Amino acid sequence: MSSITIQQNGITDIPADAIVNAANTDLREGHGVCGVIFRQAGSAELTKACKAIGHCDEGSAVITPGFNCSSKFIIHAVGPRFSNGKHGEPDILYSAYTSTLEICKKNKLHSVVFPLISAGIFAYPLNDAWAQAISACKAFIHKNEEYIVDIIFAIPEDEKVAVGNSILQKNILLI
Repeated sequence: MSSITIQQNGITDIPADAIVNAANTDLREGHGVCGVIFRQAGSAELTKACKAIGHCDEGSAVITPGFNCSSKFIIHAVGPRFSNGKHGEPDILYSAYTSTLEICKKNKLHSVVFPLISAGIFAYPLNDAWAQAISACKAFIHKNEEYIVDIIFAIPEDEKVAVGNSILQKNILLI
């Protein structure tokens, strides 16, 4: 049976088949989660792999090897920069999660560690970011019952973990 859990931890500290990079459209090394993942993987190797791909649209995801990370793969998911919520941001964020999970399924990966996409420097409101993340993951599990995946959110901040667990318990589904 598939599961969704939230752990207070760094994203590169949890063993899994894949970790998710909160990426930018150019797949360049950035700050925050993105910078941590690039440094852990090996900036030069990961940059070369990302340059070979070139670009990833908002709401989409691409996969690279994990290089020096404990995970076999890194999935680069591009969430939206939050403006006011009236420029398709909820749909784009939802799609970033489902695109990532589709890549997991296609590659037969059964454990994936997510950050809270777009909730850092892209300024997505915390409650709304969690609502989209959890809803997208629950909907994917519901639609793909034959595929077993452990979805883990690695969140270092107390407040973000508490909000996430509260929303996870509410059993929302924004299909």
